[in-house]
Amino acid sequence: MSRPIWSRLNPFGPKDPQVAVVNLHGPIGGSSSFRQGLSIDRMEEPLRAAFESRRTTAVALSINSPGGSPVQSDLIKTRIEALAREFDKPVTAFTEDLCASGGYWIAQGADEIIAHPSSIVGSIGVITAGFGMQDAISKLGIERRVHAKGTSKGMLDPFQKEKPADLEHLDALQQDLYDSFKDMVRLRRGKKLKGDEEKLFSGAVWTGTRALEKGLVDGLGELRGVMRERYGEDVRFRRFGPKRSLWQRLRRGTDFSGPAGEAPSLAHSLIAAIEERLLWNRFGL
Repeated sequence: MSRPIWSRLNPFGPKDPQVAVVNLHGPIGGSSSFRQGLSIDRMEEPLRAAFESRRTTAVALSINSPGGSPVQSDLIKTRIEALAREFDKPVTAFTEDLCASGGYWIAQGADEIIAHPSSIVGSIGVITAGFGMQDAISKLGIERRVHAKGTSKGMLDPFQKEKPADLEHLDALQQDLYDSFKDMVRLRRGKKLKGDEEKLFSGAVWTGTRALEKGLVDGLGELRGVMRERYGEDVRFRRFGPKRSLWQRLRRGTDFSGPAGEAPSLAHSLIAAIEERLLWNRFGL
Protein backbone atom coordinates (compact mmCIF):
# COMPACT_ATOMS: atom_id res chain seq x y z
CA MET A 1 0.00 0.00 0.00
CA SER A 2 1.41 3.41 -0.99
CA ARG A 3 1.76 6.24 1.49
CA PRO A 4 -1.12 8.75 1.81
CA ILE A 5 -0.96 11.65 -0.65
CA TRP A 6 -0.51 14.20 2.13
CA SER A 7 2.70 12.41 3.14
CA ARG A 8 4.09 12.23 -0.41
CA LEU A 9 3.41 15.95 -1.08
CA ASN A 10 5.23 17.07 2.10
CA PRO A 11 9.00 16.52 1.62
CA PHE A 12 9.76 17.86 5.10
CA GLY A 13 7.22 15.70 6.95
CA PRO A 14 7.52 12.09 8.09
CA LYS A 15 7.72 9.48 5.38
CA ASP A 16 5.03 7.38 7.00
CA PRO A 17 2.30 8.09 9.55
CA GLN A 18 3.37 7.32 13.11
CA VAL A 19 1.26 6.17 16.03
CA ALA A 20 2.59 7.02 19.48
CA VAL A 21 1.78 4.09 21.76
CA VAL A 22 1.67 5.06 25.45
CA ASN A 23 2.05 2.10 27.81
CA LEU A 24 -0.25 2.32 30.84
CA HIS A 25 0.55 -1.02 32.42
CA GLY A 26 0.25 -1.89 36.11
CA PRO A 27 -1.62 -0.74 39.22
CA ILE A 28 -2.32 2.95 39.67
CA GLY A 29 -0.78 4.80 42.58
CA GLY A 30 2.31 6.61 43.79
CA SER A 31 5.70 4.96 44.05
CA SER A 32 5.12 4.54 47.79
CA SER A 33 2.05 2.38 47.08
CA PHE A 34 3.28 -0.07 44.45
CA ARG A 35 6.60 -1.16 43.03
CA GLN A 36 5.93 0.48 39.67
CA GLY A 37 2.64 2.26 40.19
CA LEU A 38 1.24 4.48 37.45
CA SER A 39 1.04 8.09 38.61
CA ILE A 40 0.92 11.53 37.05
CA ASP A 41 4.55 12.07 38.10
CA ARG A 42 5.71 8.99 36.21
CA MET A 43 3.43 9.54 33.19
CA GLU A 44 3.80 13.29 32.63
CA GLU A 45 7.02 13.06 30.62
CA PRO A 46 6.10 10.12 28.35
CA LEU A 47 2.62 11.52 27.70
CA ARG A 48 3.95 14.91 26.66
CA ALA A 49 6.67 13.34 24.52
CA ALA A 50 4.07 11.19 22.74
CA PHE A 51 1.78 14.10 21.93
CA GLU A 52 4.29 16.83 21.12
CA SER A 53 6.35 14.81 18.64
CA ARG A 54 5.86 16.27 15.16
CA ARG A 55 5.96 12.75 13.78
CA THR A 56 2.91 11.67 15.81
CA THR A 57 -0.20 11.22 13.69
CA ALA A 58 -2.32 9.66 16.44
CA VAL A 59 -1.93 8.49 20.03
CA ALA A 60 -2.86 5.00 21.21
CA LEU A 61 -3.20 4.21 24.91
CA SER A 62 -2.25 0.61 25.69
CA ILE A 63 -4.03 -0.09 28.99
CA ASN A 64 -3.46 -3.14 31.15
CA SER A 65 -4.35 -2.22 34.73
CA PRO A 66 -6.40 -3.54 37.67
CA GLY A 67 -6.96 0.00 38.94
CA GLY A 68 -5.80 1.69 42.10
CA SER A 69 -5.81 5.32 43.20
CA PRO A 70 -8.87 7.27 41.96
CA VAL A 71 -6.94 10.54 42.29
CA GLN A 72 -4.02 9.39 40.13
CA SER A 73 -6.46 7.82 37.65
CA ASP A 74 -8.25 11.13 37.20
CA LEU A 75 -5.03 13.16 37.02
CA ILE A 76 -3.70 10.94 34.23
CA LYS A 77 -7.03 11.01 32.37
CA THR A 78 -7.27 14.79 32.66
CA ARG A 79 -3.70 15.22 31.40
CA ILE A 80 -4.42 13.05 28.37
CA GLU A 81 -7.46 15.20 27.52
CA ALA A 82 -5.47 18.43 27.92
CA LEU A 83 -2.61 17.25 25.70
CA ALA A 84 -5.04 16.01 23.04
CA ARG A 85 -6.56 19.50 22.89
CA GLU A 86 -3.19 21.24 22.94
CA PHE A 87 -1.68 19.23 20.10
CA ASP A 88 -4.92 18.34 18.29
CA LYS A 89 -4.15 14.61 18.12
CA PRO A 90 -6.78 11.82 18.05
CA VAL A 91 -6.57 9.41 20.98
CA THR A 92 -7.71 5.79 21.05
CA ALA A 93 -7.57 3.56 24.13
CA PHE A 94 -6.89 -0.15 23.64
CA THR A 95 -7.50 -2.71 26.39
CA GLU A 96 -5.17 -5.64 26.93
CA ASP A 97 -5.73 -8.31 29.59
CA LEU A 98 -7.42 -5.95 32.00
CA CYS A 99 -8.97 -2.48 31.89
CA ALA A 100 -10.70 -2.30 35.25
CA SER A 101 -11.64 0.33 37.81
CA GLY A 102 -8.98 3.07 37.61
CA GLY A 103 -7.75 1.61 34.33
CA TYR A 104 -11.21 2.09 32.84
CA TRP A 105 -11.27 5.58 34.39
CA ILE A 106 -8.10 6.51 32.47
CA ALA A 107 -9.58 5.09 29.26
CA GLN A 108 -12.28 7.77 29.41
CA GLY A 109 -9.63 10.30 28.41
CA ALA A 110 -9.57 8.83 24.89
CA ASP A 111 -11.88 9.67 21.99
CA GLU A 112 -12.84 6.01 21.78
CA ILE A 113 -12.15 2.71 23.51
CA ILE A 114 -11.31 -0.45 21.57
CA ALA A 115 -11.31 -3.72 23.52
CA HIS A 116 -9.81 -7.08 22.74
CA PRO A 117 -12.74 -9.54 22.69
CA SER A 118 -11.24 -11.46 25.62
CA SER A 119 -10.19 -8.44 27.69
CA ILE A 120 -11.73 -7.92 31.12
CA VAL A 121 -13.41 -4.52 31.25
CA GLY A 122 -15.37 -2.54 33.82
CA SER A 123 -15.32 -2.72 37.63
CA ILE A 124 -17.01 0.66 38.01
CA GLY A 125 -17.10 0.90 41.76
CA VAL A 126 -15.09 1.62 44.91
CA ILE A 127 -13.55 -0.88 47.30
CA THR A 128 -11.64 -0.66 50.57
CA ALA A 129 -10.02 -3.76 52.01
CA GLY A 130 -7.99 -4.51 55.08
CA PHE A 131 -7.44 -6.93 57.94
CA GLY A 132 -8.63 -7.19 61.52
CA MET A 133 -5.75 -8.35 63.69
CA GLN A 134 -6.80 -7.24 67.17
CA ASP A 135 -7.19 -10.84 68.38
CA ALA A 136 -3.88 -11.94 66.88
CA ILE A 137 -1.73 -9.49 68.82
CA SER A 138 -3.51 -10.26 72.07
CA LYS A 139 -2.79 -13.98 71.63
CA LEU A 140 0.85 -13.16 71.00
CA GLY A 141 0.98 -11.11 74.18
CA ILE A 142 1.72 -7.88 72.30
CA GLU A 143 0.66 -4.56 73.79
CA ARG A 144 0.16 -1.86 71.16
CA ARG A 145 0.59 1.77 72.20
CA VAL A 146 -0.89 4.57 70.10
CA HIS A 147 -0.95 8.26 71.05
CA ALA A 148 -2.94 10.64 68.85
CA LYS A 149 -4.90 13.88 68.80
CA GLY A 150 -8.21 13.80 66.97
CA THR A 151 -10.96 11.30 67.59
CA SER A 152 -10.77 9.89 64.05
CA LYS A 153 -7.00 9.83 63.68
CA GLY A 154 -6.87 6.06 64.17
CA MET A 155 -9.90 5.30 62.04
CA LEU A 156 -10.02 1.68 60.80
CA ASP A 157 -6.90 0.71 62.72
CA PRO A 158 -6.45 -3.01 61.91
CA PHE A 159 -5.35 -3.69 65.49
CA GLN A 160 -8.61 -2.38 66.97
CA LYS A 161 -12.23 -3.44 66.62
CA GLU A 162 -14.21 -1.60 64.00
CA LYS A 163 -16.27 1.31 65.28
CA PRO A 164 -19.73 2.12 63.86
CA ALA A 165 -18.81 5.81 63.53
CA ASP A 166 -15.70 4.94 61.52
CA LEU A 167 -17.67 2.68 59.19
CA GLU A 168 -20.26 5.40 58.65
CA HIS A 169 -17.54 7.88 57.76
CA LEU A 170 -15.89 5.40 55.40
CA ASP A 171 -19.21 4.75 53.68
CA ALA A 172 -19.61 8.49 53.04
CA LEU A 173 -16.11 8.72 51.58
CA GLN A 174 -16.74 5.75 49.30
CA GLN A 175 -20.08 7.16 48.18
CA ASP A 176 -18.45 10.43 47.10
CA LEU A 177 -15.83 8.58 45.04
CA TYR A 178 -18.45 6.22 43.61
CA ASP A 179 -20.69 9.11 42.55
CA SER A 180 -17.74 10.85 40.87
CA PHE A 181 -16.85 7.67 38.97
CA LYS A 182 -20.42 7.15 37.76
CA ASP A 183 -20.85 10.81 36.77
CA MET A 184 -17.63 10.76 34.77
CA VAL A 185 -18.61 7.58 32.88
CA ARG A 186 -22.07 9.01 32.16
CA LEU A 187 -20.50 12.21 30.86
CA ARG A 188 -18.02 10.43 28.60
CA ARG A 189 -20.15 7.52 27.39
CA GLY A 190 -23.53 9.30 27.34
CA LYS A 191 -26.19 7.56 25.26
CA LYS A 192 -23.76 4.81 24.29
CA LEU A 193 -24.44 3.09 27.63
CA LYS A 194 -27.00 0.32 27.32
CA GLY A 195 -28.89 -1.57 29.97
CA ASP A 196 -29.64 -1.08 33.64
CA GLU A 197 -27.26 1.39 35.29
CA GLU A 198 -27.49 -0.53 38.53
CA LYS A 199 -25.79 -3.45 36.80
CA LEU A 200 -23.38 -1.32 34.77
CA PHE A 201 -22.19 0.44 37.92
CA SER A 202 -22.27 -2.61 40.19
CA GLY A 203 -18.50 -3.14 40.11
CA ALA A 204 -18.93 -6.14 37.81
CA VAL A 205 -16.56 -6.87 34.92
CA TRP A 206 -17.23 -8.22 31.44
CA THR A 207 -15.30 -9.53 28.46
CA GLY A 208 -14.58 -7.02 25.72
CA THR A 209 -17.38 -8.55 23.64
CA ARG A 210 -19.95 -8.09 26.44
CA ALA A 211 -18.59 -4.63 27.23
CA LEU A 212 -19.32 -3.61 23.63
CA GLU A 213 -22.89 -4.82 23.96
CA LYS A 214 -23.29 -2.68 27.10
CA GLY A 215 -21.79 0.41 25.48
CA LEU A 216 -18.75 0.48 27.76
CA VAL A 217 -16.42 0.34 24.72
CA ASP A 218 -16.73 1.44 21.10
CA GLY A 219 -15.35 -1.52 19.19
CA LEU A 220 -13.34 -4.72 19.20
CA GLY A 221 -9.82 -5.25 17.95
CA GLU A 222 -6.15 -5.00 18.81
CA LEU A 223 -3.88 -2.00 18.58
CA ARG A 224 -1.68 -2.75 15.59
CA GLY A 225 -4.46 -4.20 13.46
CA VAL A 226 -6.83 -1.28 14.03
CA MET A 227 -4.15 1.37 13.47
CA ARG A 228 -3.00 -0.29 10.25
CA GLU A 229 -6.56 -0.32 8.97
CA ARG A 230 -6.82 3.40 9.66
CA TYR A 231 -3.40 4.68 8.64
CA GLY A 232 -2.13 2.08 6.19
CA GLU A 233 0.24 -0.85 6.31
CA ASP A 234 3.24 1.49 6.39
CA VAL A 235 2.22 3.07 9.69
CA ARG A 236 5.03 3.18 12.23
CA PHE A 237 4.66 2.54 15.96
CA ARG A 238 6.73 4.25 18.63
CA ARG A 239 6.25 3.30 22.27
CA PHE A 240 6.35 5.69 25.21
CA GLY A 241 6.26 4.78 28.88
CA PRO A 242 7.66 5.71 32.29
CA LYS A 243 11.41 5.51 32.48
CA ARG A 244 12.98 2.99 34.83
CA SER A 245 15.77 3.88 37.20
CA LEU A 246 19.27 2.44 36.79
CA TRP A 247 18.61 0.11 39.72
CA GLN A 248 15.43 -1.18 38.09
CA ARG A 249 17.22 -1.77 34.78
CA LEU A 250 20.01 -3.66 36.53
CA ARG A 251 17.40 -5.86 38.19
CA ARG A 252 16.15 -6.73 34.67
CA GLY A 253 12.47 -6.43 35.42
CA THR A 254 12.49 -7.52 39.04
CA ASP A 255 11.79 -4.25 40.78
CA PHE A 256 12.55 -4.31 44.50
CA SER A 257 13.31 -0.62 44.67
CA GLY A 258 11.76 1.80 47.08
CA PRO A 259 10.20 5.18 46.23
CA ALA A 260 11.77 7.03 43.29
CA GLY A 261 14.11 4.13 42.55
CA GLU A 262 15.90 4.25 45.88
CA ALA A 263 17.89 1.31 47.25
CA PRO A 264 15.65 -1.62 48.10
CA SER A 265 13.79 -2.04 51.36
CA LEU A 266 12.85 -5.70 51.79
CA ALA A 267 9.83 -5.00 53.99
CA HIS A 268 8.52 -2.27 51.69
CA SER A 269 9.09 -4.42 48.62
CA LEU A 270 7.30 -7.45 50.04
CA ILE A 271 4.28 -5.41 51.13
CA ALA A 272 4.12 -3.62 47.77
CA ALA A 273 4.41 -6.92 45.89
CA ILE A 274 1.59 -8.48 47.94
CA GLU A 275 -0.68 -5.46 47.47
CA GLU A 276 -0.03 -5.46 43.74
CA ARG A 277 -0.60 -9.21 43.43
CA LEU A 278 -3.89 -8.97 45.32
CA LEU A 279 -5.17 -6.33 42.89
CA TRP A 280 -4.53 -8.60 39.90
CA ASN A 281 -5.86 -11.67 41.72
CA ARG A 282 -9.24 -10.01 42.18
CA PHE A 283 -9.74 -10.51 38.44
CA GLY A 284 -8.22 -13.99 38.23
CA LEU A 285 -4.98 -12.77 36.66
